[in-house]
Amino acid sequence: MSEHPHYADLAERVHRQQELQPLLYGDVDFTAQPYRLATDPGDLSSLPRWVADRDPILADDRVVELMRTATMLGDVVADPYATLMVEHSFKSLIEMLKRACREGIDAVPTAPPALAAFIAAMEATPDWLDMDLVREGARQARIPAAFLAPFVTRGAFIATFMNSYAALPMALTGALGGQRAARRVNETSSFFAVTALPGALERHGAGFEAAAMVRLMHSMVRYNALKRSDRWDVDVYGVPVPQVDQMPAGLINVYLLAAQVRRRGRSEFNDRERAVVEFGGYRCFLLGLPEELLPDTPDEILHVMHARAALLRDGFDDATCGELVRATMSAYLRADDTPFDRAAEAVERSYSKAFFIRAITDAYAVRVLKGRLATYGKPEFTTDSETYTQVARPAPAAA
Repeated sequence: MSEHPHYADLAERVHRQQELQPLLYGDVDFTAQPYRLATDPGDLSSLPRWVADRDPILADDRVVELMRTATMLGDVVADPYATLMVEHSFKSLIEMLKRACREGIDAVPTAPPALAAFIAAMEATPDWLDMDLVREGARQARIPAAFLAPFVTRGAFIATFMNSYAALPMALTGALGGQRAARRVNETSSFFAVTALPGALERHGAGFEAAAMVRLMHSMVRYNALKRSDRWDVDVYGVPVPQVDQMPAGLINVYLLAAQVRRRGRSEFNDRERAVVEFGGYRCFLLGLPEELLPDTPDEILHVMHARAALLRDGFDDATCGELVRATMSAYLRADDTPFDRAAEAVERSYSKAFFIRAITDAYAVRVLKGRLATYGKPEFTTDSETYTQVARPAPAAA
């Protein structure tokens, strides 16, 4: 039987990285399983028990193979372009990419073949794509992008930083300082905002260009992690910024929608929801995610997202995760310093802090509460007003 019975094409894409990019991936053993992959039932994973049962996921050979394969997948077209930094300045790579996005590859007379391949891959829209649905999905996404995203983006970053295997690439970029942390959060907010604008995901739209820039940035992180950092251990972490780690950010809104649909007892999306899924899927395609990581039914979306967490080994390293969380929580994200901006910053930060406290403490709190209930006995929830007595207000308890 084939080593990859379900996703042979995806596996071939993974192994082709070494052929296309020997400078970057020549030392990587793509047949080895990195330590970050938690495939044993006894391993502690990043999937909370209250979210989903891990055992059925591990018993699903197809989804386990998908997660194992996608964990070793970088970007087969953006990575070759990023490695040109050994020949070109970073500024020139950015300028050529922006011009190719805005005017087409023919507008860049000195375009290297790697840039032409990069742009061509983004232009090769998948067969399933319905741009009318994408436009409607973008319209649906504009309100949350405008009014909700500013209050949840910091929390989304914190969710990523809670796992040392997923967080290390960000730490290697130097994003531990307050200003850099603020820039990373605002850049992410900007990407999701601009892609929701009318026409942004059209071929020459601002969202198309933004997606290309994000891919270049991720590829440069891969290059620096593999070639210029002594902290990156492929045997432990696998490929830096693998496609499977980009899936949660790209599909979080679709995941929440799928969960809502299932809670309402439905198994399919309605027309409005279908548009949101199409929009999210195309945005992820432009970011480089393979179609295998872009399911389109509620159950499949939930299953794949839960599988990613179920196979990501649990781990929190204070030197990496803790510093990233502290830097992100302390970063000031507003452009101005007016009383309104300060108030908005305080409200947004309180949302993020609440999320952080829950993500650390939720499982522990559940265990403590269960223990407390065992000692409290069975409650009757009754009252008798005749037994009330007037008592003096007690003195504050000592700190």
